[in-house]
Amino acid sequence: MLSGTCHCGEISWTLETLPDTVTACNCTICRRYGALWAYGYLGQDIQTTGQTRIYTRRDSGDLEFHFCASCGCVTHYVACAEDENGRKRVGVNTRMADPSLLGELPIRHFEGHDSFKPLPPDGRTVADMWF
Repeated sequence: MLSGTCHCGEISWTLETLPDTVTACNCTICRRYGALWAYGYLGQDIQTTGQTRIYTRRDSGDLEFHFCASCGCVTHYVACAEDENGRKRVGVNTRMADPSLLGELPIRHFEGHDSFKPLPPDGRTVADMWF
């Protein structure tokens, strides 16, 4: 299990399994947040606790980004619509987790600004992205 909290501890999330990779996206919002995402489904393999504030993307309205009203950390996002199986996809910001658990995980780079396609692996890991 992987868990994360905002800086003040008011918001938390848990992911049932350690992800195989985490995603760094360069879209207009992810590059500003500096998040490294791991994925699952709300109420299934991802649980969240705490009262968040929400920002919904203005360009597409597909995602609600959740952040702590006290310390400002972006903790996760939730898809606005359910998928064909009635589930809501969630991305948790793994930068809220203990770095010692993630350092060796490969980074999956996603070109979310122009092409909306994954980029080829480059061998970097989470430990390479901490600084």
